[in-house]
Amino acid sequence: MTAAVEIALFEPDIPQNTAAVLRTAACLGVAAHVIEPCGFVFGDARFRRAGMDYLDRLSLTRHDSWARFQAARAGAPGRLILWTTRGDTRLPDFRFRADDMLLFGRESAGVPDEVHAAADRRVRIPLVPGTRSLNLAASAAMVLAQALGQLDVWPADPVPPQTEDHSA
Repeated sequence: MTAAVEIALFEPDIPQNTAAVLRTAACLGVAAHVIEPCGFVFGDARFRRAGMDYLDRLSLTRHDSWARFQAARAGAPGRLILWTTRGDTRLPDFRFRADDMLLFGRESAGVPDEVHAAADRRVRIPLVPGTRSLNLAASAAMVLAQALGQLDVWPADPVPPQTEDHSA
């Protein structure tokens, strides 16, 4: 793992979205948590297809309930940051900390009030008027990119950048 921030998904509904988020976390060296129950069988064919072989590289903790997730976090450092359309802070204005837990709600309903109230901060991705929300995988990728960039904890890239030869 390279990044200290972690990502958590609250009762995700769609296996392809969940697997895409977990694949992103694996590729970026970010530990992930899934708070169950999920709206699908964890590990089903659609899930495995979207996650490909990257899920084997993922540091993943599954929690069978919100209460168990909260108990696991008890006493741990760091803030619980909820990403919600009801957030009072915009992503461009938010300052990440290395020990933040980035929590995303379920695709169909977000999170219940109890979870909303438990968050230390509530942040939103600004959208144009008339739109409701982004796809879970797109939101998570956008937030992780911002967090890793602010904290300067992108994974070491073993592949040198390609340069184009314009001399011809």
